[in-house]
Amino acid sequence: MSGAPAPATRTGALVLIPVALGEAPWPDFLPATVQRRTAGIRHFVVENARAARTHLKQTGYPGTLRDTDIRELAADAGDEALDALLAPALAGEDIGLMSDAGCPAVADPGARLVARAHFLGLRVMPLVGPSSILLGLMGSGLNGQSFAFHGYLPVPPEARDRQLRALEDESRRLDRTQIFIETPYRNDRLLAALLHTCQPRTRLCIARDLTTASEYLRTHTIAAWRETPLPALTKRPALFLLLA
Repeated sequence: MSGAPAPATRTGALVLIPVALGEAPWPDFLPATVQRRTAGIRHFVVENARAARTHLKQTGYPGTLRDTDIRELAADAGDEALDALLAPALAGEDIGLMSDAGCPAVADPGARLVARAHFLGLRVMPLVGPSSILLGLMGSGLNGQSFAFHGYLPVPPEARDRQLRALEDESRRLDRTQIFIETPYRNDRLLAALLHTCQPRTRLCIARDLTTASEYLRTHTIAAWRETPLPALTKRPALFLLLA
């Protein structure tokens, strides 16, 4: 990393603001203290500006959104670009970091901005809110003492199935819950691959639309899933958790 600019006498904080996982009134998923804290911030770094404006409007943000400083975090941002995004905090003002859904910096490129904030000596303040990974794990009944999140699996079927077999084998050896996601329009294909590839006694949890009115969360063995009506997953945000 390049050298850190000299901080102001009083620096602001990088405030990590959780957002909705789906359509739901903000009091259903966000503490009032988080809503009030967000309402006082005038600078935001976000994954997608349009999604961020929607969330701020949804939570009753009091400022005029067109006059609010909302800047997107580029996936390839270098140290100079990150420093520019953090400049308001170096000048003494708080900055809010938001992902498109859930908790920023968890399975999210915002982690790079958080790392840079630490390097610059800024305070990092994570706020309470929904994480689909933790909510799914909590509700799955699978091993919460040892778990790993793998993000997206390979898209080509042969590579995906090899990865599934490897994750199932590792889960069996280490007693580890394996957690992964898929692009919503490929959810059904991933579920079909799980039911075809995994061993009958392996347990699988499907968590869909968490914290919303259409929430679905169920754990069965692979053998039981093969005999159970499957949930609608097409174009719906879903999480898969596996324990062999």
